[in-house]
Amino acid sequence: MTLAIFFGCTFIAFGPVFSLFLFTIARDPLRIIILIAGAFFWLVSLLLSSLIWFITVKASDPRDEPLQKGLLIFGVMFSVLLQEVFRFLYYKLLRKAIEGLVALSEDGCSPISIQQMAYAVAGVGFGLMSGTFSMINLLADALGPGTTGIHGDSQLYFLTSAFMTMVLIFLHTFWGILFFHGCEHQRWWEITAVVIMHLAVSGSTFCNPLYMGSLVPSYLLMATAATWAYLLSGGSAQNLRRFLLCLWSGASPQLES
Repeated sequence: MTLAIFFGCTFIAFGPVFSLFLFTIARDPLRIIILIAGAFFWLVSLLLSSLIWFITVKASDPRDEPLQKGLLIFGVMFSVLLQEVFRFLYYKLLRKAIEGLVALSEDGCSPISIQQMAYAVAGVGFGLMSGTFSMINLLADALGPGTTGIHGDSQLYFLTSAFMTMVLIFLHTFWGILFFHGCEHQRWWEITAVVIMHLAVSGSTFCNPLYMGSLVPSYLLMATAATWAYLLSGGSAQNLRRFLLCLWSGASPQLES
């Protein structure tokens, strides 16, 4: 049973992002390098936020439960803000990198666009590393020994954690597109929207063990962010309709001149 829970939760949490990696990133060495570098930036933000939280907890009274809960909320919110700061810093670094690639190229064009970097770096890279740190300890516990919910706790703990990890990975992917678009076109309200959505999703996890209180809002925000990112990337309802009609008829989508 524990082995089934382990593989089931692993495939739920990381199956979609692994497919995205195989079909859109794995064949391009430059995208792989950029993704790994983006994941490293997320790790640095986690290290700094963990250090700040550790210092504040050690400096406080561990017997004061309301204070400890407040510090936990502070740590989560601070971590979210720090992640977005590092997303912005990485955007600035990538802009410099694009200028260097253009200067070195023979045709004066960059081999990768800022939109692709938003997807491959601040999106999948941030989400993959975030999901890994969210689930690694839970997956280790899922291997047993033990039975989930044997003492009256929810038997859906591992399953809901896997679905929450999956939605966070997708959200980071869409947030990367929205954030980079806002930085590129100086639309600061788009950046603000990303930060607010990130804070809302992270804050909703405090509703646990009322799992519907965190999963439902997170998936609604994911649908909103996905639609928004699709439109910003040049998508439209007409293009989506044509794609679905092509899938239904079994024909290959054709681009119009």
